[in-house]
Amino acid sequence: MVYRFYDLPSLTALVGFEAAARHLSFNLAASELNVTAGEIGRQIKAIEDELGVPLFVRPGTSVILTSAGKELYSVLASSFSQASDVVGAIKRGDRFRNVTIASTDAFASMWLMPRMPRFWAQHGDITVDHVISDSSRDYLRAEVELRIRYGFGLWPDETAELLFGDVIYPVCGPGFAQEHSDATAKCLPKLPLLHVEGIQSDWAGWDEVLRRAGIPYGPLRGHRFSKFFVALQAAQADQGVAVGWHRLVRTSVEEGKLVRITDLKLDAPGGYYLTWNENRVLSPGAERLRELLRKISAEELNA
Repeated sequence: MVYRFYDLPSLTALVGFEAAARHLSFNLAASELNVTAGEIGRQIKAIEDELGVPLFVRPGTSVILTSAGKELYSVLASSFSQASDVVGAIKRGDRFRNVTIASTDAFASMWLMPRMPRFWAQHGDITVDHVISDSSRDYLRAEVELRIRYGFGLWPDETAELLFGDVIYPVCGPGFAQEHSDATAKCLPKLPLLHVEGIQSDWAGWDEVLRRAGIPYGPLRGHRFSKFFVALQAAQADQGVAVGWHRLVRTSVEEGKLVRITDLKLDAPGGYYLTWNENRVLSPGAERLRELLRKISAEELNA
C-alpha cells in the first residue's frame, strides 16, 4: 500500500466531490471537469468507501449533501479557494492586485458601473474584473470573491450583507406618458406592458406587481424581453410600460428619459445584498471594494 503523508483520499476524487457538492449535480460537475457523470460517481463512491459514511443522499434524480458531506465540502471549498488565490498571485508575480465581482447585467450597467470611477480614483493599482451574468451558477466561479445579489439574504456558504432595499413602480417614455396622462393604476392591465423574463426567479414581473397591488387582470398585452435594460430602452421609445426598480431607473427618471406613470408604488419583496464565501479569506483588493460599496450604500440610504 502506498503511504500517503496526509492520509487523504485521492486528490482527483476530492476535486470531483467538491465540484459535485458545489453544483449539487454530478452532471454539472462532470461537465466542468470534462469527465463523465459515471466517473464522478465512482470518485465519490471511492471516498465514501474510504470514510465509511455516505456524502450524498440521492432522492430521485437530485443529490443532497449529508452532514459529513457538508463538513468535507466546507473544508475543501475554503482550501481550494485559498490555493487558487496563491496560484493566481504566483502567476501574476504579485505585480497586480485583483478582485473579481459578480452581478447581474441590469445591476452592473445601471448601478455598479456609474459608481466604479470612485473606486478607481482611490485604488488605481487594483484591477477589478467583472463577471456579469443573470445566471447564479456563474457566481460560483473560483475567481469570484464578491457578489451583488438580489433576493432574501440566504445563499449556501455565503455571508450576505444587505446593501439596500428597493421600491418598484411603472415607468414609460415621455411621449407615452403624455398620450396616457389620465391613466390610473387600474388601467395598467389594458396598456401594452413590457415583460422581462428569463432572469432571477425573485425578480418581480407584471403578474406579481398587479397581484400585489390588488388590480384585477386577464391576459396581458405587450412585448417580452430577456434583458431589463432592453425593456427600459423600449419604454423610453414609447413602446409600453415597464416595471421600474427605483435603484436602477432613478437616474433615467431624473433626466426625463423615463416617466413614472400612475401613482402605483410597491416595496420590492427582496433586497440587494453584498455576499462573499464564508469559507474564504478576502484579498486586500476585495476588502477595499467591499468597504467602498458599504460606504456608498450608506450614503445613498441617508441622502
